[in-house]
Amino acid sequence: MSTAHDDFKHSIQDATDLLAHFDRVNVQPPPENAEVLKRASLVMALAALETYIEDRIIEAAAVTAQGAKESLLGRFYVDSLANDLRYFHSPSTDKVRNLFKKYLSLDVTQGWTWNNYDPARVKSELDQLVCKRGDIAHRSPPPKRQIPSPHIVTRDAMRKHVQFVRDLVQATDKYLEENL
Repeated sequence: MSTAHDDFKHSIQDATDLLAHFDRVNVQPPPENAEVLKRASLVMALAALETYIEDRIIEAAAVTAQGAKESLLGRFYVDSLANDLRYFHSPSTDKVRNLFKKYLSLDVTQGWTWNNYDPARVKSELDQLVCKRGDIAHRSPPPKRQIPSPHIVTRDAMRKHVQFVRDLVQATDKYLEENL
């Protein structure tokens, strides 16, 4: 297991803690602002995934560049990765796949398999979560409407989203351990 995976286990806990706090304050009638905890939980879960991806590729690249770090080519490789990571703000399927293919010549999405998930289903679900996170982060719902709108993320869906992110990291780490 990678150091990035160990760090992820700590950071994903923020998403779980936010859900637990939502459960504690979600009494009848729930406080007006309780929904923000679920939205924040999704943002934190995907932030933990993004950080894992960044840390994991840095770990793998360090091994790949070992012995060549002082060469011009080795410095270019490490510097190029650092530059690309400055623009890696959202862990969509294409961004993750392209990053690992470019720096490690691996299509990490091939390892996205577990239980009832195959790579196609994982890619679709991840991209939907990234879109949902974008909506939450950049298009917060307006204050009270006359007609209540459905919540962007339900409690049960959020629990499943956090587990999905955990499973995705586990599958990614396993695939990299087996293929590097």
